[in-house]
Amino acid sequence: MQRVKFIPRPSQARVLEYSGGKMGVSAVPGSGKTTTLSALAAKLVRESNLQRGQQILIVTLVNSARSKFDQTVRSFLGEGNLGTLYRVRTLHGLANDIVSERPGLVGLSDDFQIVDEFEAKAIITDAVAAWFNARRDFGVEEYLSPDHQQKDKSRWQWREKATDITLEVIQKAKDFRWRPGELHDALTAATQSLPLAEMCVNVYESYQRALQYRGGVDFQDLIRLALDVLEASPDYLATLQRRWPFILEDEAQDSSQLQEQILRKLAGEAGNWVRVGDPNQAIYETFTTASPEYLRRFLTEPGVTACELPESGRSAQRIMDTANHLIRWSLKHPNSLIRARQPLAPPFIKAADNNPPDADNNIKFMFDERRSSDKEREDVAKSVRAWLQKNPESTVALLLPTNANGAKMGELLQAQQIPHVEVLRTTTSTREVARTLHHIADFLAFPTDAGKLGKAFVAFMRDERESAEAVEIANQLKKLKHVEQFTAPRDKDWLLDARNSSSEPERFALLEQFRTCVQRWQNAALLPIDQLVLTISSDLFKEPAEIATAYSIAIHLRGFVETNPEFRLPDCVVELGQIVRNNRKFTGLGEDDDQFDPTSYKGQAVIITHHKAKGLEWDRVYLMSVNNYDFPSADANDQFQSESYFARDNLNLSAEALAQLKALKTGDAYREGEATEQARIEYCSERLRLLYVGITRAKRELIVTWNTGKKADLFAARPLAYLNAAINGGDDDVR
Repeated sequence: MQRVKFIPRPSQARVLEYSGGKMGVSAVPGSGKTTTLSALAAKLVRESNLQRGQQILIVTLVNSARSKFDQTVRSFLGEGNLGTLYRVRTLHGLANDIVSERPGLVGLSDDFQIVDEFEAKAIITDAVAAWFNARRDFGVEEYLSPDHQQKDKSRWQWREKATDITLEVIQKAKDFRWRPGELHDALTAATQSLPLAEMCVNVYESYQRALQYRGGVDFQDLIRLALDVLEASPDYLATLQRRWPFILEDEAQDSSQLQEQILRKLAGEAGNWVRVGDPNQAIYETFTTASPEYLRRFLTEPGVTACELPESGRSAQRIMDTANHLIRWSLKHPNSLIRARQPLAPPFIKAADNNPPDADNNIKFMFDERRSSDKEREDVAKSVRAWLQKNPESTVALLLPTNANGAKMGELLQAQQIPHVEVLRTTTSTREVARTLHHIADFLAFPTDAGKLGKAFVAFMRDERESAEAVEIANQLKKLKHVEQFTAPRDKDWLLDARNSSSEPERFALLEQFRTCVQRWQNAALLPIDQLVLTISSDLFKEPAEIATAYSIAIHLRGFVETNPEFRLPDCVVELGQIVRNNRKFTGLGEDDDQFDPTSYKGQAVIITHHKAKGLEWDRVYLMSVNNYDFPSADANDQFQSESYFARDNLNLSAEALAQLKALKTGDAYREGEATEQARIEYCSERLRLLYVGITRAKRELIVTWNTGKKADLFAARPLAYLNAAINGGDDDVR
């Protein structure tokens, strides 16, 4: 491999002067921090006189970044055997290494298992179900608004929400190192009624017992236990400190307190630790215990050399100006509580030497016109089609706030045959295969339901499902009073009678084919779920990609049932529905977005969430759904995703549950509603940073749109008015 030469900018050169000690680097979007940190790692490998067994340790957040670092450092080192002198790990991977080397120190066997997120949620779901089975009306009067307490749908959704609450609270409890036994003792001694805490502690105890039974740990346990190992064995800690004399940390703004403590111990008081990140791009605070404040505090610690990488070569000047204007607006935010948090702060982005040039009308803020969600998608699709025709060798992305929003956009582009690729939990093609299997499995689970039989026929028709004939036949099937007269006729055969009385007997050939398949599928319904799926697939799917996806779904459902042996076909139908609705992370065979490269998709629209887009860049970027629901500012008319419509007084039940647990740990009084208000401020702060991340994905052109939502009661996000006036004075054309 030919060694790559790197000519650093002055600010990058200052970082590369590092030779030891603690250093913090605040890097703006597009500043080349990955390249700079990789170059520093390569320099330390060559110049640090590493002893036998020593390595430069590079720690990053996600696997895709790990792979990129490994490749970039290797390119700087060139030929030779120097690749053994550095190690790139994610924080979870590093924690796993530490625990795996000394499992006995934390009570684990040498062959302990790691329980993945899928199995973890299944265990918690079972524990929550057991809790509600014993307490049928738990939380209904306490937490549902009066007009929802007697509604079956609301009560069912409350039970579903309870699973999400306990899952989130248990993850954060582990990050805070709160053990279930300690919480149980505190709950027993509590004098205040804390129903949510009682539920979470009970489920937490059940969950940990299930993990112990499996001899396993989850991903949150790995971080907690790694710190336990380092605290339990000073000798082992000293061994690791010798092994890794230099620690380089990327994306430091997304580290939790626990993760920071691990790296602080590994570095030691007088060790060599470089932390690189951008507090303005901290976008996981509401999902985890991560906080940009940890990096900000590190940058001001005595003995820490603080540097900046303020120059960005990514974007045209007006796009950088837009991002800087957002920082300025944040510093004078109309809400004093948000303003005090400083969600965005300097350094401002400066241009490097070779930024893309500004073009006429390269920034558009569709601020004035009110558009429905459908109209917003239609306008963007029209704009994307026209732009791709003029720019077939350029890159373009549509950034949306949720996977569900992205799925709807993907379906529209698919219908209009606009070239696109989805970087979501699932892709359109995967969801289409899952939808077909879902409709058929749903009927097989409820074989006397005529409505489900009609939907199964539509799924059977596949490419012709929207034809008038398919719709008419499906409607006929939905009206059957006795489904078995079609699927398993004895004395009366509905299909034969319908054919004899019809003036168009040829159409019933389709129904005969369908009945033959249904009868085969019903026989296969007694088989294990993966074999049933493969049986259905063999009749319906012909394209290799569809067959591969169906096979992946079969394997997924087999694991789903193995994890939950009591589950039956109706439970698998529910799981298929989660994939169809884009609520489940599912990757079909051949789909891998861990190392997504936008330049590989020139001439195609990339549909991606704001969170997934971090670290990527495109020539043109559409930021969609920038309204006061997806990007609120804590105004009186703002709505919040985390506040369930059925909850009393708009409580954020997850935040309130965590606050009740904190009250147990601290002994302080719990005051209902305070956690909800605090969660709103934290969420608004994070969404400002998410908007900043979205803006800084654009290299040449940026278009920002918003919609009025399902009830036509939403407004443009508050900062858009400021940005619109600051950049181009208001222009509502989509071009």
